[in-house]
Amino acid sequence: MADDAARVNKLLRQQAAIAGFGSYALRENDLHKVLTEAARVCAAGLDVPFSKVCRYRADENDLLVEAGFGWRPGVVSKVVSRADDSTPQGRAFITGEPSICNDLREDTGFELPAFYAEHGIISTVDVVIHIKDKQPYGVLEIDNNVQQDYDQHDINFLTGFANVLAEAVATSARLELLQTTIGEMKALVTEKDRLLDQKKVLAEELQHRVRNNLQLIYGMLTKQLDDTADEAGQRGLRAIARRVFTLAKVYENLLGTEMTHATDFGAYVKSLCVNLSEIQDGDIDGIDLVCSSESFLLELDMVTALGIIVAELVTNSYDHAFADRTGAIAVTVVRDAQALDRGRLTIWDNGAGFVEQPGSKRHGVGLVRRLVEQIDGDIHLTVDNGARWIVDFPIPAASSQHLDEYQAS
Repeated sequence: MADDAARVNKLLRQQAAIAGFGSYALRENDLHKVLTEAARVCAAGLDVPFSKVCRYRADENDLLVEAGFGWRPGVVSKVVSRADDSTPQGRAFITGEPSICNDLREDTGFELPAFYAEHGIISTVDVVIHIKDKQPYGVLEIDNNVQQDYDQHDINFLTGFANVLAEAVATSARLELLQTTIGEMKALVTEKDRLLDQKKVLAEELQHRVRNNLQLIYGMLTKQLDDTADEAGQRGLRAIARRVFTLAKVYENLLGTEMTHATDFGAYVKSLCVNLSEIQDGDIDGIDLVCSSESFLLELDMVTALGIIVAELVTNSYDHAFADRTGAIAVTVVRDAQALDRGRLTIWDNGAGFVEQPGSKRHGVGLVRRLVEQIDGDIHLTVDNGARWIVDFPIPAASSQHLDEYQAS
């Protein structure tokens, strides 16, 4: 009865040891600490002075003592055994089955490393640390310097313990892989940010250069106007200068933003209108120009085309709509309430009205119609107490997405 009670208590202690180690292994991320604790708990569970965990090294085809309990210095992380049947742990590893040696003195088939004799090892039990769908990690071994007769209960304890240890090893490997992946992703993100910053700097530099060059060309054209007496020549130079000016305003509006391929058309139109009155000739003090616009983030090609359209039609009103040099011009940009993928640009004046004559020399109006066709838009003119130009144009889905990102930033 006493023996039965002692056996039951031993089994309960061993079960508690496995459960306690499992809890520890889940909390601890350092695999070496987990292996060392495993060796200690196994030794305590079977009441032996020595225990070790051996890791298989495929390149060397050996088993390295990765962690241990009770050994003198120079064993853990130093001693290796051949992964073959010349050692107890090698036999367990290659067969995949537990290996029991109750008395090494009687088993002359082993070629044991010197540390066995140095520690007086007589009895050993080895079980394989299996990892699902992978090569075994290695071997868990307990060692005793007193001859013992180990039974199936001891094997079951070590096998159960080795299974828990295998899961801890697999979890550590997954964690290491995850950390490596995260490290690589962080490096990629850092590199991406560096390239984006570099791209931003280069794009801003390009925008500065383009804007400055366009402004230089505009200055040269306006100077040439002063040296040109011919009225037709002045008119042509003024039209070219006006178009160069609208392009310069596109790049000026881009500066200070992180967008290099699109810009807020509403903000651009407002900025353009402020400056359009400043580049007009003659007495325009009696002509009011007002502008209102919703936000549209459009690709640069469309912004450029629409900007030139605004400049041409507004200038046309300044030049031809007001014989007495008094009146009003209004520019509005709105999103179509019925079709959000469409925008509407309206340019209105309360002047004399406009009738486009066949063979007209007003090249600006012809340019406007070509630009509207280029952006897949439609243009309509209504003459009633002035002139009202209506340009309907598409707002690409990509532009709407860019606008959401732009506003969120």
